[in-house]
Amino acid sequence: MQKKLSVLVAACAFALSACSMLPEKGDETKNWSAEKLYAEARDEMNGGHYETAIKLFEKLESNYPFGTFAQQAQMEIAYAHYKSQDQAQALAAVERFIKLHPNHPQVDYMYYLRGLINFNDQIGFLSFIYEQDPTERDPKATREAFAAFKVLVDKFPNSKYTPDAIARLNYLVNAMAQYEVHVANYYYRRGAYLAALNRAQAAVQEYSTAPAREEALFIMMRSYDKLGMPVLRDDTQRVFTLNYPDSRFLNPNAAGDAPWWKFWSKGTAKPSPKDALQ
Repeated sequence: MQKKLSVLVAACAFALSACSMLPEKGDETKNWSAEKLYAEARDEMNGGHYETAIKLFEKLESNYPFGTFAQQAQMEIAYAHYKSQDQAQALAAVERFIKLHPNHPQVDYMYYLRGLINFNDQIGFLSFIYEQDPTERDPKATREAFAAFKVLVDKFPNSKYTPDAIARLNYLVNAMAQYEVHVANYYYRRGAYLAALNRAQAAVQEYSTAPAREEALFIMMRSYDKLGMPVLRDDTQRVFTLNYPDSRFLNPNAAGDAPWWKFWSKGTAKPSPKDALQ
């Protein structure tokens, strides 16, 4: 038994010594210039290989920590995390860049990207495919996305990203209004007419320009009727028919427009970090 154990130990020692004699795998990027690292990372990004791109950008920032290439790498890292749907890492990279470079010429892009990250989390990646109405979700994400775009619009009113941010803000206002309508409908279907009335009134008062106001008024009208309040019901109906004479709620056969929440169907652009340099 002792002899077999000695042979086993000797074999292991030989194997370890043989492994140590093998040449170490070198880092082929070790002597790459900043330009080559950036070009290779961009190629990986364009090919959708975001993890590889992130590693190359991190190598670029580590090897060349000063200058425009390092700053550009930080922006690209945030964008790559965003494209790979890693919201937490993307937001962390954005916040880091804003903290390190608050006066960077393209910092407005990073504020815009922060909005996009929160916005995409709010609407859900598959909403486009399955045509879900994204307002049937927790409104917390909606409010966070709204706050992110609002900062961009307030701080950089002349930014080239501001028009798109404003369009998304309008969407988010509509989403918050529609959420109130979803809740109002929930209460109405369960016979809680006073609760339904209160939520519908909140949507009308707080989001007076949102498309959801139409349905909110209709819920108010029906709730007043169920609560036995004919005067208020008739007053609401007059307001409703004056503002929405061709409403689909009055005419179920009306075709109506495409859902308000599909504003992206026009193909709004989503700039990448390299666009920020143009």
